[in-house]
Amino acid sequence: MSDVYQIEIPPSFIALHADARGRLTVPVQALRERYELCEDLAQHLTEHCRGIHVEIGVDEQEVLQRCEQGLVSPDGVVSAAEGQWVVTRLAELLGWPHPGLAPPDQSER
Repeated sequence: MSDVYQIEIPPSFIALHADARGRLTVPVQALRERYELCEDLAQHLTEHCRGIHVEIGVDEQEVLQRCEQGLVSPDGVVSAAEGQWVVTRLAELLGWPHPGLAPPDQSER
C-alpha cells in the first residue's frame, strides 16, 4: 500500500506541529488526522456562524471569538493553537476580517 496523500496541508497548519527547526513534533499520520479534523470543523462552522451573524445580528468578530472559546474549552477537541487556526480558517471561508489573515490587497480594487 503506497503512502499517497492527496490533501495538501497548508504550511500554517504544519507550523502548529513543528519545532523551532521546522521538524514535526507528531507523526505524519497524526498531523494528517489533526488537519482533517480542523479543516472539517472550519467548513462545518461556516453556515452556523453566518446564520448567527445574519439572523441574530451578532458582530462578525464576536461570532469568531465565541467559536474560539468553544473550540478551546476544556471539553473541546482541539488545542489552543489549533483552535486559533480553525477560527482563522473560518474567517477566511466566510470572507470576514481577522487578525490572522492578511488584509485584502487594495491595488486589486
